[in-house]
Formats: sequence, structure tokens, C-alpha cells
Amino acid sequence: MSPADAFTSSTRPYRVVQWATGAVGRSVIRGVLDRDDMELAGAWVHTAAKDGVDAGVLAGRDRAGVTATGDMADILDLDADCVVYAPSPAPDRSTELETVCALLSSGKNVVSVNGFVYPQAHGPQYVNELEQACKRGGASVHGSGISGGFMADLMPLMLARLSRRITHVYVREVTDFAPHPSWRMIHHMLGFGKDEEAYLRALRPARTAMRAVFSESLHLVAAGLGVDLDEIDVDAEHRLARTDLATAAGPVPRGTVAEARWTFSGLAAGRPVITLEVVHKADAARTGDEWGSPGYSLRVDGRPSLTLGTDDAWVTDAISAAASHALNSIPVVCAAEPGIRTALDLPMVRGRMRI
Repeated sequence: MSPADAFTSSTRPYRVVQWATGAVGRSVIRGVLDRDDMELAGAWVHTAAKDGVDAGVLAGRDRAGVTATGDMADILDLDADCVVYAPSPAPDRSTELETVCALLSSGKNVVSVNGFVYPQAHGPQYVNELEQACKRGGASVHGSGISGGFMADLMPLMLARLSRRITHVYVREVTDFAPHPSWRMIHHMLGFGKDEEAYLRALRPARTAMRAVFSESLHLVAAGLGVDLDEIDVDAEHRLARTDLATAAGPVPRGTVAEARWTFSGLAAGRPVITLEVVHKADAARTGDEWGSPGYSLRVDGRPSLTLGTDDAWVTDAISAAASHALNSIPVVCAAEPGIRTALDLPMVRGRMRI
């Protein structure tokens, strides 16, 4: 069966495991419970407080009859078709690689919403470990999500279809984290609410993690356009809050870090050919427009040149969108030949219309 036939050829529901039950993971669980072509097979949780709790309850629904576990062995022993891998991005990619390889080796396809968009960005050894795990389990791994996974890579490639003699691709993503409920995301991962000294101390591991995640998008775009990148340059800037800010995850006091801009430049033949700006704001309504307003800006310089822009109203719920992209990817990933399967390898992922 080809991946393109996956939507019509499945004779039973896809058995899906949710790995990590943060905001995206809970949305995935709700999505699985709402679909007639999928059933929830298991859920892995990070914290002891969630261990042993029904996965439906964790997702804000009625009991689903699936008990969440913090024991990886329980997940590896499950009979399941696919794992939706949705933990927070890890600074140490070796631990993440080990986990995903174990899931693949157990015979489960993996659709990730954090990373694995283009694993080739991390070198031949990284790719070899993934490919060997895929071979052992007869499974595939695919990176999904919004950015990376859609706006930072698929959309530029789709836009580039309308141009020739392309000289540069530019993407800017501006995210307002004021409504985001996770203090761990806001404070520990983004560094908002930290004083400048503490933020700068954490910048080196943050730089490593950000490069690891977003370099995949740059390499995917480059591969899609037939370009080999020589290197990726990373630049980071930050701004302090000029007044006390109140976010859904808690306060960001005046004088602490409230904005950050990361610029990733993919270089070829000594010049930038792909540029990705990632801007994070603790409260976009009160931090100003110096680095743009929430939304996306995409530009392809060529003949003709193309520009596409959105504000933050382009999606009503980004978390639900990321979860939906992962779920909609499951049929084609399960039908694919074992191995690393990027968006360049698979047919177009399609959504489902409910009538």
C-alpha cells in the first residue's frame, strides 16, 4: 500500500500512543478520542502526579480506559501503530534520540511535534542511529508541527513553487506567549522573568537547543530547493520588560527578560541564502513592535519575488493546529516504507472533513 492510499485502505483504527501530556499532548489525546479511524492505546507521562491517571481525564475528558504511565517499558510493550512524540524540546538531543530509537525499535512509527523534521541536519551518525532503529522495528519517523513542521519549512517551499532563479528565502515568526499557560515553557525554556545575568548564564545551552531545533527547518528548505548549506550562523538578542507584565503563566516583572529574537542564517557560497527569525514576546500588546507583530512573514526573492504575511489571527488555536498536523500525518507515516520520512518524502498530509 502506498502512503497516498492510506486514507482509504486502513481496515482498523490506528492504535496511537501519546508521549508526554503537556498542552499539545492533551490536545492530541482529545483528537484521537474524537476520530473514528484512531484509538488511544497508551500515554506516557513525565510527572509522578500523572502516573496512573486515566489519559482521558488528563486531557479534560471522561475516562478513556487507558491508564497513563511513567514507565517507558510499559509503552514499549504495547501493541500500537504510532507514537505521537510531544515532550518539551531537550537541550541534550542524545537522550531524545535514545528514546525515539527505542520506540522505533519496538515496532512503533513515531510522529514528532518537536524536532525530527529533517534529522539529516545533525549529521550521518545521528541519521544512522535512526535508520538502524527504523530497520529493527520496521517503522518510520517523521517530524510534524507548526514551526518547524509547517510555517518555517513547508510554507516557504510551497511559496517557492511560484518563483524561479531564487536567491534568498526569509521567514519571520513572532509569537505572543501572554496566553500560554506553562510556566516551565515561559520561564525555564524561554527565560522570560529572569534577570539579565541569569538569562545570559542560560544562553549557551539555550543556543544549543534552539540551533538543534531550527537548523532542521533550514536544512529541509535547502534540500527542497537543491542547495547544500555550508553552515548555520546563530544570533540572539533580548529585551527587558519596561513595566510589570501579567501572563497566563505568571508575572514577568519590570527589568527582567521579556523578549528574545533568534536569527538563524543558512550560508552557502559565503552568503546567507535562507534566513529564519524567531521572535518570542512575553506580552506582545505591551512590549512594542520593534521586532514585528505576532504572526508570520515569508518572502522568496526570485523571479518573481513573493511575499506572504499573516497576523496572529491566522490560526484560532496554535496548540490544536500542531496536534492536528501530527494526527493527520499518522496514516501516511504508517503506510510509508521504514526509515526517516521527511515532508520531502511523503505525499501531502490531508485533513479530514466532518459532515
